[in-house]
Amino acid sequence: MSVGIDWSGKRARVHGAPVAELNAVVDRWTRERQTSIPWFDPDDGGVTARVLVLLESPGPKTVRAGGTMMCSFDNPDTTNPVLKSALEHAGVDRSSCVKWNVVPWAVLDTDGHPAAPTASTLADSAPYLQEILARLPDLEVVLVLGAKALDGYMRTTTASAPARLVPVVAAPHPSARNSHATAVARQRLINAAMSIAAHLDQG
Repeated sequence: MSVGIDWSGKRARVHGAPVAELNAVVDRWTRERQTSIPWFDPDDGGVTARVLVLLESPGPKTVRAGGTMMCSFDNPDTTNPVLKSALEHAGVDRSSCVKWNVVPWAVLDTDGHPAAPTASTLADSAPYLQEILARLPDLEVVLVLGAKALDGYMRTTTASAPARLVPVVAAPHPSARNSHATAVARQRLINAAMSIAAHLDQG
């Protein structure tokens, strides 16, 4: 796990402000689906968030035994340092953000390896994302990372007439394959974060 992160302390706060309402939903889903779904991080904005940072699905390491069990900017993988760096560079504070996935559970192939969500999986997970969106009253902008996340978000928001329109900024998924391999992909992520920072400043 990430050095210097008090994960036991985080877990002790997952049912407190500002994520209590969101994690009560996660707990219900976990019971209903009988599968591990990570919690929202109490160090983020929770229900007061102005920015939803939306990725594809949790990594299997997050939800397996010994994992963090949290959808967190602090998770020990190659994605989060790149994402955190871009947001910090732009001046977007994590207290303004909430991090989540279009598919809230890990997506695996028949051999138990990580897999990209299919169109059917994205469609099945749409009601789950709708329920989270309904609990973010202060949401002003969505940062969607990766083609699958964008597809899933659009499926969700066009499944019925949305109650409100929220600006969407799309950028490459901040994986090592995308952001470390090409300067263009990393710059797109930084530009997206900066556009969000400018939007928040105007608000």
